[in-house]
Amino acid sequence: MAPRTGSRHSFALGVPDELGRRLLTEREPYRFKDHTDTRVHVVAQGDTLEGLAGRYYAPLPRACGFWWVLADFQPDPIVDPTLELEAGRRLFVPSMRVLTDVILSEQRRRFE
Repeated sequence: MAPRTGSRHSFALGVPDELGRRLLTEREPYRFKDHTDTRVHVVAQGDTLEGLAGRYYAPLPRACGFWWVLADFQPDPIVDPTLELEAGRRLFVPSMRVLTDVILSEQRRRFE
């Protein structure tokens, strides 16, 4: 089964193992780049990556599922998204344009 559009797994390759099962390779994250329309969000108590993704990408279906974009896009990427975000931390939020036209672009997908 192919990953859904917008899934972070769509940026990995499916490689068959000796039993014919398809395993995913590591994906290449889209790291922080200084775009003119990047926002800065100062984390408040109780903020989560899922909640912030839902807020900033609300027009998209399943917007909360883009938490991985926020985690990857930091100058010091967030490796464990289950950890509580520290209040006062500055998070860089890629714009909707960067998300849809750059991060989720077909050119970034990995094909066999």
